Amino acid sequence: MDIRERLAANLRRLRQSKGWSQEAFAREVGLHRTYVSDLERGARNPTITVVDKLAEALEVPVGALLDELSSGES
Repeated sequence: MDIRERLAANLRRLRQSKGWSQEAFAREVGLHRTYVSDLERGARNPTITVVDKLAEALEVPVGALLDELSSGES
C-alpha cells in the first residue's frame, strides 16, 4: 500500500468514526467536499499543511494519517 492509499484509508476511517459526512468534514477543515473525496480515493497529493489541517480536525497526530493500518483495524 503506497502512502496515498494509507492516507486515504486512514482519513476515511477516522472521518467516519467521528460520524462526519465528507461535506461536514470538508467544512470543518475548510476544504471543498470534492477535494476531500479525491483525498479519500487517493487521487490527490495533499501538501503537508493540508495533512496537518486534516489531523487537527480529526484530533489525531499527523502520523496517524500516514501509518499503516494494523490487521485489527478496518
